[in-house]
Amino acid sequence: MSRFSRREFLKWQAGAAITLASSISVFPTRLWAENVPDIALAEGKPAAATRAAVELLGGMKEFVRSGQKVVLKPNMSFDNPPRMATTTHPEVVSTLAAMCREAGAEEVLILDHTLRGAEACLENSGIRAACQPVPGSEVRAMDTPEGFVRTEIAGAQHFTRTEVMREVLEADVLIAVPVAKHHGSTGVSLSMKGMMGLIANRSEMHWRYDLHTSIADLCRVLKADLTVIDVTRALTTNGPSGPGEVKTMNTVVASKDMVAADAQVVSMVPWYGKSVSPRNVEHIRVAHEWGLGRMDVDNLNVGRVVV
Repeated sequence: MSRFSRREFLKWQAGAAITLASSISVFPTRLWAENVPDIALAEGKPAAATRAAVELLGGMKEFVRSGQKVVLKPNMSFDNPPRMATTTHPEVVSTLAAMCREAGAEEVLILDHTLRGAEACLENSGIRAACQPVPGSEVRAMDTPEGFVRTEIAGAQHFTRTEVMREVLEADVLIAVPVAKHHGSTGVSLSMKGMMGLIANRSEMHWRYDLHTSIADLCRVLKADLTVIDVTRALTTNGPSGPGEVKTMNTVVASKDMVAADAQVVSMVPWYGKSVSPRNVEHIRVAHEWGLGRMDVDNLNVGRVVV
């Protein structure tokens, strides 16, 4: 999707006749190199680990082209400081914003539909301040109805229509940047669950639809081109808002596959002090079964680096 705007992709998804040959031709050959892992794990301080994880996947230029508009979707819904691990580490977000600009992005928007007061969330999370030095970037919370566009979800099994942020539909590249945390309703909140922060009608997913299957459906239209999960620390209990137990892990996980990235993080974090299989997280299992990504991380190529 990083060669087309998301809006163009949605038109294609709805029935535009694009041949397989022309689809393949727009992707750089390097994407198919055998030495590029399916999942990248980098251990180190937040900024260095973020850079290293993306570099293992071939670098940001594999995802972002000159002149493109990029949307980063971190967790910044709660007005808590980074140490509580309810929001993405500011250095992870600012590093990705800088990398997008270095790759030639014309504009980088850092967006979320916050659950708490927007100003307090942007301020206390530290994300706005961290991104301020990055030229061409803007941190913004969306909470007005006119900022969202009614969108049909092609191929959806249950959750067939939603209201997506206009800027996301107009973007060329979508990068998911969640923090690893527990969630009382879904078990975990990672990249797939985090896409609920880009829509207006998320409450319907809780009471009108099955939450797990609607998350999987949502990722048909909000499928990140790149997923970078902040596991520098993980909220392992009492999520999503905390306070809860925070485990320091000093790791960043990246993948082109949202499902694989989420599955990897599920398998490596001790949720409530216990090991959890990705198969036990229903929206991950459903997405895998629907062919939206892979949760069988033991069968994937995982690259690791310490920085």
